[in-house]
Amino acid sequence: MTTRNATADLPKTTPRAVTADEWESARQELLVKEKELTHARDALAAARRRMPWFAVSKRYQFEGSEGTVSLLDLFQGRRQLIVYRAFLDPGVHGWPEHGCVGCSMIADHIGNLAHLNARDTTLVFVSRAPQADIERIKAKMGWQHIPWYTITDEFDADFGVAEWHGTNAFIRDGDRVFRTYFVNDRGDEAFENTWNYLDITALGRQENWEDSPQGYPQSPPYEWWNWHDEYGQGNPPFA
Repeated sequence: MTTRNATADLPKTTPRAVTADEWESARQELLVKEKELTHARDALAAARRRMPWFAVSKRYQFEGSEGTVSLLDLFQGRRQLIVYRAFLDPGVHGWPEHGCVGCSMIADHIGNLAHLNARDTTLVFVSRAPQADIERIKAKMGWQHIPWYTITDEFDADFGVAEWHGTNAFIRDGDRVFRTYFVNDRGDEAFENTWNYLDITALGRQENWEDSPQGYPQSPPYEWWNWHDEYGQGNPPFA
């Protein structure tokens, strides 16, 4: 993808320029709405904590870098477990050099897991690819810090992630495992800081579903997305 001339794509009609006092007044007005959103998000998180638990009775197995492990093993001794189903699978677009573009973007945003671990929580990724392929792509993309396992049974079908990415949360009581939450589709955006940063810019995400002023640069989602090692190498995979 070539670098575009930044000024060439600026909209011809932009919000008016104002004084510092007027700008601060507008910011304070918007801040009221932002605080409302923050409180609504807090209330939603409180509702999640009151979701009923589903007891997991099947004995699911995965392949890891050190052999076969169970769902319980994925907790790594901690109380909580988050499992992201990424389509690093044979047959997806970009294979065998890459996995799914969107799933790869999520993997790119995973930072130091010590902070989650400090709250007795483990995060792992699971896919259908053999471990050799997972390790190869992890090394290529810089994802060595992400624990990544191979699905070997009906786990993906049973937990709503056989045909689409998604994130499941579990908790354990001794050897008993419970499913506590599930999110997919745009719900997984919460795990990608790129969107949060773009959402605070004047032009936003620059995607054609957004409510932006007339004339703002926009293109379809996926048209500009790419694997991080492919930007500047030509057209994005879905252009």
